[in-house]
Amino acid sequence: MPKFKFNAYWIYAAVFIAIIAIQFFNSGDLATKTISKNEFNEILKENDISKIVVLNNNLAQIFIKEEAKKKPRYKKMLNSAFYSKGASLFEYNFGDLQNFENNIEKYRVEKELDFDLKNENKTSFFDTIIGFLPFIILIAVWLFFMRRMSGGGSGAGGGSQIFSIGKSKAKLFDKDTKVKTTFENVAGLEGAKEEVQEIVDFLKNPEKYTSLGGKIPKGALLVGPPGTGKTLLAKAVAGEADVPFFSLSGSDFVEMFVGVGASRVRDLFKQAAQKSPSIIFIDEIDAIGRARGKNSMTGGNDERENTLNQLLTEMDGFGTDTNVIVLAATNRADVLDSALMRAGRFDRQIYVDLPNINEREEIFKVHIKPLKLADDVKVKFLAQQTPGFSGADIANMCNESALIAARNGKKAIHHQDFLDAVDRIVGGLEKKNKVITPKEKKVIAFHEAGHATISWMLEHAAPLVKVTIVPRGQSLGAAWYLPAERMIVQTEQMLDEMCATMGGRAAEKVIFDKISTGALSDLEKVTKQARAMVTVYGLNQEVGNVTYYDSSGNDAFVKPYSEETGKKIDKEISKMIEAQYTRAIQILEDNKEKLTTLADLLLEKEVIFKDDLEKIFGKRPFEVTEDKVEDDTIIKENTVKKEENTEV
Repeated sequence: MPKFKFNAYWIYAAVFIAIIAIQFFNSGDLATKTISKNEFNEILKENDISKIVVLNNNLAQIFIKEEAKKKPRYKKMLNSAFYSKGASLFEYNFGDLQNFENNIEKYRVEKELDFDLKNENKTSFFDTIIGFLPFIILIAVWLFFMRRMSGGGSGAGGGSQIFSIGKSKAKLFDKDTKVKTTFENVAGLEGAKEEVQEIVDFLKNPEKYTSLGGKIPKGALLVGPPGTGKTLLAKAVAGEADVPFFSLSGSDFVEMFVGVGASRVRDLFKQAAQKSPSIIFIDEIDAIGRARGKNSMTGGNDERENTLNQLLTEMDGFGTDTNVIVLAATNRADVLDSALMRAGRFDRQIYVDLPNINEREEIFKVHIKPLKLADDVKVKFLAQQTPGFSGADIANMCNESALIAARNGKKAIHHQDFLDAVDRIVGGLEKKNKVITPKEKKVIAFHEAGHATISWMLEHAAPLVKVTIVPRGQSLGAAWYLPAERMIVQTEQMLDEMCATMGGRAAEKVIFDKISTGALSDLEKVTKQARAMVTVYGLNQEVGNVTYYDSSGNDAFVKPYSEETGKKIDKEISKMIEAQYTRAIQILEDNKEKLTTLADLLLEKEVIFKDDLEKIFGKRPFEVTEDKVEDDTIIKENTVKKEENTEV
């Protein structure tokens, strides 16, 4: 049964209905009878009328004498429940006033009648309401929109009231509404956790730091790609810190009214100062923290700029002396204002990067806790199979695997369900009913077999895991690899990857002596790689050791090189891609029989794995080696990668 919820508007409705009801029942109109001319003349002749009141020059109210009320024709009407004492008993719509007055004056003289005649102008309650109805509607619409624009629901500082629109919308988490998320729920992110744990420790044990002369940091900015756990880390801080925690989004400051954003910033810091020491968390701070003065169309009185100016003042202004720490999160740190990023406001910038293989394994262990797993699930292999996945991607993958297992009627989630979830997320939905002609299917098979062959033959190309010609999403076929997680990439490694990427088109050329449009994504990828080698990383001898990359992002509308250099860049990119294409053709020419065998097997099975390639090509002609490094932790991680490669 739905829970009863009181609404103040019900009181207004009840009062309005009561007023109408009182007017309705007290008017006496319910017991009044409208009579014709003949009936009026008959009552007039019998001298039963005590008073005639002419209303608004067109309606006569007939009042009966007290002694005449005893007559049977009146008694029934007088006994009605709707009749009120002193009200008129009849109404007569006479038409023209002058004729009516002449007629009753004639009857008065002839019959010697004794009644009073009086004229009145009277407006009914309903007519009054109808007259003011447009103004009532305008006021109601204004109240409705003001309520909606001021936040609608209840919030901190009474945001639902019209005159509280400048109040902060931050949600307060304190001892009464404590967040249950702790640092134990945050897997990976070891460096970031250390930074924010120190802030929490400072709030819990300030003497530990102040005894050495240290000061509490003003703010910490969490920066990183989407889905890496920035907001989760802030939730953990709210759960761990025993101080009031104010949470809101950057867009909560933005409103259509001028000055509201700055007012909300003032109110937020005022509330935080009253509960000091406290923490303020602003998610997606780029909504108000963008660099000032870059958008000339808005003029000098931009509302976002005013809000940012107020935030800068509150964080480190003339009168800032309270223990309020500001945490903020964004994935667009490049667009933030430099004044916001300086020390003294955000003293620490904590980069929350995509998790490495060990961190992904920890994240998997967190997300598989509520799942019913079969014995064949290999968490280490899953961590290795998901390079570039964020924490949000891994959570989605675990949920997708549970849905796939349930769809297939399984009682537990098997290892293959996780692999199918990876295919679903990366490649898209499998389209088994897509119509592909045998000729097209053969071209697709040789295309994917070309990728697999080149990647198997090249030292620095990523080892293959699976090849399929089953359409997924927008792709007609796909190959899954197990790339090594390198911190730096050398020229030979990038060239081998480009050659493997061109293997599909090269296979079409070698087998059919024709090329198709199926290599669009391959060409896009290899072109981006070649352009990055030439213009970003300085890996081209002709162009030299220069980079045209600007990390500040200020070169969006300015080409940082001349027309002549641009021609040279285009020439070197084309030369590099064509060299790898020629190299791929040569490798496939040398292994044409094995390529054909692999393509035929792919046409037969539609999906083949690493074991099938080993049967055709034998073991890879070289072992996967890792560069010698001095750091023991990197050596340990590389050892884990080798062990996991043997599990594939």
